[in-house]
Amino acid sequence: MPRSTRAQNRKDTAERILSAALKAFSEKGFEGARSRDIAARAKVTLGLVQYHFGTKDELWKAAVARAFDDMEEGLSSVLENADEMDEHELLSTMIHNHVYFVAKHTEFIRIMHDEGKRRGPRMRWLTDNHVKPLFEKVLPLIENAQKRGLLLSGVHPMHFVYSLIGAVGMIFQQAEECKRLTGIDPNSPEAVAEHARTIESLFLKPKSA
Repeated sequence: MPRSTRAQNRKDTAERILSAALKAFSEKGFEGARSRDIAARAKVTLGLVQYHFGTKDELWKAAVARAFDDMEEGLSSVLENADEMDEHELLSTMIHNHVYFVAKHTEFIRIMHDEGKRRGPRMRWLTDNHVKPLFEKVLPLIENAQKRGLLLSGVHPMHFVYSLIGAVGMIFQQAEECKRLTGIDPNSPEAVAEHARTIESLFLKPKSA
């Protein structure tokens, strides 16, 4: 087998394990998820999980980091094209991208909510390595938008960020309740698009004529 094929197979296996791990950790929490069950879900041996990621703690970190990479890649792609947009369009695009990310990565968001309410080492690792750098990247954008009247002024960015996180994610975290209550699947393309427009209207002031 060519070396490039073997490398691609290893990469595919690792990605399959990470996907299975995210689902398991989101459903059962870190303590409840078992490496053996993750291996079975990924259709690999336990030895392969340990070969690629070592301990369960390292597997958890790798799975969460992979999701953060996707989030940061989406943000970076928007910021790279910032010169082609006015500030209102930039903020609108960022909000819409975040809604679509959350709709697609509900397992990751569930893990974040679960770990964020604890004082343990995983919360500290998440905050120090991923949440804080991301917050510091968007903080100047929020503060500048507040000064320019695009976002509500006089509100600490902390409240804006956590209000946005809650407003965006709740409907996807309680998708089954939403479907029974309204008959609408919030993960349908139409519902996700409408949710993005709704979030924009709640947080971003209308563009001046």
